[in-house]
Parts: sequence; C-alpha cells; structure tokens
Amino acid sequence: QVQLVESGGGLVQPGDSLRLSCATSGFTLDNYAIGWFRQAPGKEREGVSRISWYDGRTYYADSVKGRFTISRDNVKNTVYLQMNSLKPEDTAVYYCALEPQWTAWGMRPASAYDYWGQGTQVTVSS
Repeated sequence: QVQLVESGGGLVQPGDSLRLSCATSGFTLDNYAIGWFRQAPGKEREGVSRISWYDGRTYYADSVKGRFTISRDNVKNTVYLQMNSLKPEDTAVYYCALEPQWTAWGMRPASAYDYWGQGTQVTVSS
C-alpha cells in the first residue's frame, strides 16, 4: 500500500524558514519522481517542486526558485522541502505526490501524479 505522509508545517513569520518532510512507503520503483504541490484557499493546486529519485534532478516553480530546495534521503525514503525567506503568499496546504514512472523533464501537472499525501498546513503571517 503506497503511503506518503507529510509533516513539518506550521505558523511562521515572513522571512522565516520551514522544512517539510514527505515520508514514503509501500512501493518499490526504479525511476519515479516525487513532487511538492500547494493549494491556497480559493486557488488551484500549484506545482512547487519535483525531484527524480533516480538521479536527484530537481525542478522548481518560478515563484519559489532561489528560496526553496527539494532533496531526498534514499535511506529514509523521505523527500524534504526546505523553505526559506517565506512570504505570506506561500501560505497554503502543501502536498507531496508520487509520479510512479518518470516521463518528462521539468515540472509536471498534478494529473501526472497517482498518489498523494494528506497535506500539511503552512501559514506565513506576522
């Protein structure tokens, strides 16, 4: 049974940092990707970042480039999203998702991902 469990969200002030974790289990794949998405109230789900488990190749949305860093721990089967210089517009529920077969370079739409975590709330407010 595929499981993705996010953690690390919270309430922070503008300029602060947070690190989100996505613990994965229940599958054995060779060439897949993990993506981070976010969804703010009244807005569509937005792709934030993506990482290839095979070679660690990473991609970012323009809105977070230079501030967010995605990484993976192959031993712990966990993907991280380090978020620095947080802004109020980063406020959203953050989800990680599994794309079981790598198919293309770059950011991929939500429809490319088959499994999703339950989400973790990030609120940036003074």
